[in-house]
Amino acid sequence: MAVLFEFVGHIQLLALLGIGSALLSTLAFLPYMRDTVQRKTQPQRASWLIWSVLGSIAFLSQVYEGATSSLWFVSVQVACTIIILALSVWFGKGRFLAQSDYFILLLAAIGLLSWYFTETATYALAITISISLLGGVATAAKAYKDPDSETLSTWVFSLIASTLAILSVGKIDWVLLAYPLYLFTLYSIFVTAILLGRARRTAVPAIDLSASVS
Repeated sequence: MAVLFEFVGHIQLLALLGIGSALLSTLAFLPYMRDTVQRKTQPQRASWLIWSVLGSIAFLSQVYEGATSSLWFVSVQVACTIIILALSVWFGKGRFLAQSDYFILLLAAIGLLSWYFTETATYALAITISISLLGGVATAAKAYKDPDSETLSTWVFSLIASTLAILSVGKIDWVLLAYPLYLFTLYSIFVTAILLGRARRTAVPAIDLSASVS
């Protein structure tokens, strides 16, 4: 009986961690959505379309591999991404697909075909993570050069949410852990880039132009 109570408690804890990660993810995206509607932020349509496609593939692969509590986190991530994509139709900028984006979609299609013929979602998940990580490098570089162009609170909340999502898996299953671990790494890079960018900016001494003129 004690073992049963311990098992039930373990399941409830994982569920709470999963729900907590989903709630924090929602809090992370809300400021971005608000700024988009207020036209303070203009989502790049092509980027959010690609992320919506890749995120949906990751979500389906997690469902196929048997994710449970950690699925809350992935579900909210994908849902919010699709919402921002929809908002970008009215408030965003740029085309929905650039020439290079077709190659990304081709790779995503290869991942889906590999999944279909091998009945293993790992291939689709690996391709999705690899493509998304490459896109994240550009965002991190931008965040370092111009830290004010990114909302730090969004990435901090997302980082905490991904940590809870990792814990909600409840076991060492690298297929189920892959996506939340990837997002944890990516969000850590974003937060670090923003903080380093701010530190670099404050470390640069201001030039007193009036003194040089006199």
